[in-house]
Amino acid sequence: MQRALGMIYPDQCALCSELVDGQGALCGACWRDMPFQTGHSCDLCGADLVGETDGVSDHCDDCIAIPRPWSKGRAAVSYRDAGRRVVLGLKHGDRSDLVPVAGRWLARAGSDILSNDTILVPVPLHWSRLLRRRYNQSAELAKVVAKLCDLDMALDALIRTSRTKPQDGMGVDARYRNVEESIVPATNRPGLLEGRSVCLIDDVMTSGATLSASAHACSAAGASQISVLVLARVAKTP
Repeated sequence: MQRALGMIYPDQCALCSELVDGQGALCGACWRDMPFQTGHSCDLCGADLVGETDGVSDHCDDCIAIPRPWSKGRAAVSYRDAGRRVVLGLKHGDRSDLVPVAGRWLARAGSDILSNDTILVPVPLHWSRLLRRRYNQSAELAKVVAKLCDLDMALDALIRTSRTKPQDGMGVDARYRNVEESIVPATNRPGLLEGRSVCLIDDVMTSGATLSASAHACSAAGASQISVLVLARVAKTP
């Protein structure tokens, strides 16, 4: 049956109309245009770094300038070219079909920071945005990573208490003020993160303000260790 459907509806590239060998795959051109983070990168956010690693954990300029309330961070792709198209498709294009392939990239990118006792926590959406988008892309990505890596997840561990302004065009300080105290632990799940190693999941990191607010909320809930795993990292904060 599956083979017959494949003949009638052949698999297309996840980002264009080119035919590919399997569902969710990328064609050669889109694969070459996908800026995977596979080289020397920041140990706190996954941003590309110049040169080669000497085995010591290095940090980008942003992570040196801005204290991060987490210990490790990884990104699957850079937020440019095809990587940007995937993030925008998930966030604004109702492209939930991209979740499985993007989730696989996340699981691969986070393989060295995810341990058996890690619990995955997605960055939350305010209920009004969730109603409009119909799904939280960060939560959907967390589900894929949890399944692939056989990890616990807590989709409702954190809550957005207010609908913050869109952060496009804001400077770093404005971004941090915008999300200050807007993310808190869920009161109906006491002890959920107590003593746990938490990995925050999000679709994109720019300044890190939203992830910082989420990390502080996890700390308030008793998390013993916090790391972050994002689909895409913006190369430089505005």
